[in-house]
Amino acid sequence: MTVFVFAAVLFAALLHASWNAIVKFGDDKFQGMVLLSIAHGIIGLMMIAAFPMPKVESWPLLAGSVLFHLIYKSFLTVAYMRGDLSRVYPIARGTAPMIVLAVSLVILSDVVTGTQIGGILLVGLGIILMARGVFTQGEERALIPYALLAAVGTAGYSLFDGLGARASGNASGYVGWLFFLDAFLFTLGGLFIKGRAVLPKSAKIWTLGMIAGAFSVGAYWIAVWAMTIAPIALVTALREVSVLFAVLIGVLFFKDKADAGKIVAALVIVAGVIAIRI
Repeated sequence: MTVFVFAAVLFAALLHASWNAIVKFGDDKFQGMVLLSIAHGIIGLMMIAAFPMPKVESWPLLAGSVLFHLIYKSFLTVAYMRGDLSRVYPIARGTAPMIVLAVSLVILSDVVTGTQIGGILLVGLGIILMARGVFTQGEERALIPYALLAAVGTAGYSLFDGLGARASGNASGYVGWLFFLDAFLFTLGGLFIKGRAVLPKSAKIWTLGMIAGAFSVGAYWIAVWAMTIAPIALVTALREVSVLFAVLIGVLFFKDKADAGKIVAALVIVAGVIAIRI
């Protein structure tokens, strides 16, 4: 992984944490996800118009990715209804790199060194340590299964998209179709469940949703591009450094608690990032 790709994925991590914080900020988390999807659809259509159609070989992988994206967004929304950002986000994101690493070592041809494997495991461990209060302090344990299912969604779409973008011939065109299809299905489901009431009347909320959507597309666009030139497991682990940004945002803006345990967890994540870059 070159320095440029490394820095780009870290920037994507910051964008990713930012859109999660924007969605968490609203009172209606489901509405926030629907707005996010609407923004995805608009930007996806623009990308479809601007970039070439993905090769036919990538479409089955694209379909699998859309399914896992829907799983991720659905369970993440439910988890956010049951716990704060600094607890939900680490569980949802922390186990995904380990799942991707295990699958990569078994079925993918990506070359990952022993040091990098250690780094991925450290990142995953540090992220999970961020959420230790859920396990040791009895904080909203009802969120755990939903956050873990969101992690399965993350791992699934990461693998499908890394392989799909490589097969597509054009990662940007692939991402455009991904966001459009995912947005169409999730928005349609939201309207079916809540009707037009799921659409906010406030211009401020619409603006926040569009900003979150733009950040989300930018973050994942960078990540998918990176997966075409670097091992999928490394990119997946590195982008989960967004957890550090999410915790900082949670502490600064949502008054989530910052304790010694989170500081230790942050240091473990940083050690993992250093090992990935070596």
